[in-house]
Amino acid sequence: MIEMNNLSMSLSSAGHAVRILSGIDLVIPDKQLLAIVGPSGSGKSTLLGLIAGLDRPSGGSIRLDGIALDELSEDQLAVLRREKIGMVFQSFHLIPTLTALENVQVPLELQGEANPSVEALKLLDAVGLSERAHHYPVQLSGGEQQRIAVARAYAGAPALLLADEPTGNLDSENGKRVMDLLFRLHRDQGSTLVLVTHDPVLAAQADRVITLRDGKIVDDRLKA
Repeated sequence: MIEMNNLSMSLSSAGHAVRILSGIDLVIPDKQLLAIVGPSGSGKSTLLGLIAGLDRPSGGSIRLDGIALDELSEDQLAVLRREKIGMVFQSFHLIPTLTALENVQVPLELQGEANPSVEALKLLDAVGLSERAHHYPVQLSGGEQQRIAVARAYAGAPALLLADEPTGNLDSENGKRVMDLLFRLHRDQGSTLVLVTHDPVLAAQADRVITLRDGKIVDDRLKA
C-alpha cells in the first residue's frame, strides 16, 4: 500500500520556489490499477518519481508498505526499488551495449537470482520476444524495445510497477500491444500498477483515475 499525506514538492528556479505538487493526500491499495491524468506540467511525472523514491518531497510524507521513504538513505532507497518496484518509461532506457536478454538479466542478477538467464528468457517469452533475445536495442523497433523494457520491469515480480507515458513514443498499434501486455502482467502477477498517461482510452481501463491540475488532485474516481 502507498500512503501520501500532505505531500508537496517545490523546485528552485531563478532564485524563486516553484511549487510542483501541493497538499497531495492519497492512498493506493495493493493490486490497484491507478491512472494519473492531467495536463502537461500538472505534476504527474513528479508524483511518480516521488513514489519511486527518485526524488525527495519538500514537505509531507510518503510510505510504501509502511516504510517512510523520506527516512531512507539513497542506498536504502536503491535496495527498496530493486526489491519492490519495477519502472517503465517513455524513452525505454535500455542499455545499448547489452542484448535484449542481458538487459532483462540485469535486475535479476542484482537480486541474486540463481539462474538469471533462464528467468530472463521466460520473461522475454512472456512478452513475445524470445526470438530476439540476442539482438541489441539498435536492432529492435520502438515497440520491441518497449516490450523488452516491460519484461525488465517485471523481472523479479515486483509488487509495484510504475509506468510513465509508456506509449508516448509508439504508434497506436504498438502502443496498444504494450498496454495490453502491461495490463495482462498486472493481472497475472497481482501487482499494483500506477500509470501516468495523456490517453483517455488507457485511463478508462484503470480501476481508478485521479486527475492532477496545478499540482493538486482535482478529481478522484473509482470505477463502479
